[in-house]
Amino acid sequence: MTKSDPMKVKGLLSALLCFCLLLSLTALGEEAAPESLPADNLIDTRHSVMIEGKQVDYTATAGTMLMDTAQGQCEVFYVAYTADQAEDSAKRPITFAFNGGPGCASVWLHLGLLGPERVALSEDGMVERVPARTVANEYSILDMTDLVIIDPVGTGFSRALPGTDESVYYNLKGDNASVGDFIGQYVRRHDRWASPKYIIGESYGTVRAVGVCDYLLNTYHMNLNGMILISSANDFGAFVSSVGNDLPYVNLLPTFAAAARYHKRVDEKYQVMPLEDYLDEVKDFAAGEYQLALYQGSRLDADEQDAVAQRLSDYIGLDKDFILERNLRVSTGDFCAALLGDQKLTVGRFDSRYTGPVLEGSLEDGTSDPSSVGLTEAFISAFNDYVVQALGYRTDRLYIETNFAVDEQWSYDSDGAAFAQEDLIRNCMSANPFLKIWVIGGYYDLATPFFSAEWIFSHVFLNDALKENLSFSRFPTGHMFYLSEPALRQFRADAKAWYGVE
Repeated sequence: MTKSDPMKVKGLLSALLCFCLLLSLTALGEEAAPESLPADNLIDTRHSVMIEGKQVDYTATAGTMLMDTAQGQCEVFYVAYTADQAEDSAKRPITFAFNGGPGCASVWLHLGLLGPERVALSEDGMVERVPARTVANEYSILDMTDLVIIDPVGTGFSRALPGTDESVYYNLKGDNASVGDFIGQYVRRHDRWASPKYIIGESYGTVRAVGVCDYLLNTYHMNLNGMILISSANDFGAFVSSVGNDLPYVNLLPTFAAAARYHKRVDEKYQVMPLEDYLDEVKDFAAGEYQLALYQGSRLDADEQDAVAQRLSDYIGLDKDFILERNLRVSTGDFCAALLGDQKLTVGRFDSRYTGPVLEGSLEDGTSDPSSVGLTEAFISAFNDYVVQALGYRTDRLYIETNFAVDEQWSYDSDGAAFAQEDLIRNCMSANPFLKIWVIGGYYDLATPFFSAEWIFSHVFLNDALKENLSFSRFPTGHMFYLSEPALRQFRADAKAWYGVE
């Protein structure tokens, strides 16, 4: 080896060290900046719809937004409808909407109430043809507000990305965060901070709406202008039966009575009364004599028990002995099976006006519910056609209207926030005195009875100044109140006043 060899070796080692350092920095950079998410998959199409005799031109955006959330990575399917002729689109109202379940996609609100097209049904909400089709929705509120209809993760076309356990979204807090983050991200991307912002939720979606309202306030410092809560489920204890809890029987009674009257199973004197007057009488009995009788339990003497059973029989059309056998506590399943049992028919849980033959399946999940069977298929079929033909969105994914895996895995967390939201609602309204809440229900809804919603919101103890921000509407319909065209018509008229549109 010559004298120059050590220098060559030193140079070679230096070069090798630099190369290794470069590799290390590159690796660290890759670790610090994880692989980017795939691109959003969104399709824009342009359309028009006639609403109250005026043409509304709008852009529909359908597809998935990629999101990197605290729980993991997911893509959320949504359809946004934005009016083209808005003078200042950045300040135009925007409404975010979702259904419930919690494993239910938002096809019902989308093609039943809000969207510029709706599933064609008879005036009273019955399927008229198979396959179902969509028609222009002249009752849409798109002329009042832009609309963004969201399918939460695990429903519709929304999914967690590979590497993320989808179940992390199947809980109260994870769901509120993912939907809240979607809204926050949408507002940022589309410069909608100056827009009045609203949320519409249905059924479990009312629980989600309140949770998201709270999440947006605390995470994004974003105040909402209003929430529309359809078929309120904001306190499970008010309508879900459990051992030792008699409140659901009290709150179910007026809906039992409405159904019995509808099917002509009550005395003629009740049949000729206006529905609201009849229900006021039943509500007085339910909240008074009936509730007191249930409270006494086995201490209630035989004569009092017999008298209460007779009053129940008169109001709900069931045999007195049937009621006595159940200690005055008739479940929804028993009522649905017994009311028209002599005709071998069951009445619907989601809408007790509907009847059908007894089927294998569950009344709770709708698989044997005559107010769900047939309608569900109609909505899914119409949506699958509409999303391709009208919105131009194509995917090989199955559109999941109800994901039973979501319901089975769902966790309500340990703090019980989903079981009683009265304080959370009060806090949201007190922290933001501009927040309006509109509670809507159907007289024939046995899933989330209208009387339970009245009980829930009577226990939201607001200051006098805030009470005017809370309003109610009741329709002679069921859980999806908007399936009736007269109800759609009335909703639109009421919405104009609520949104402040003259």
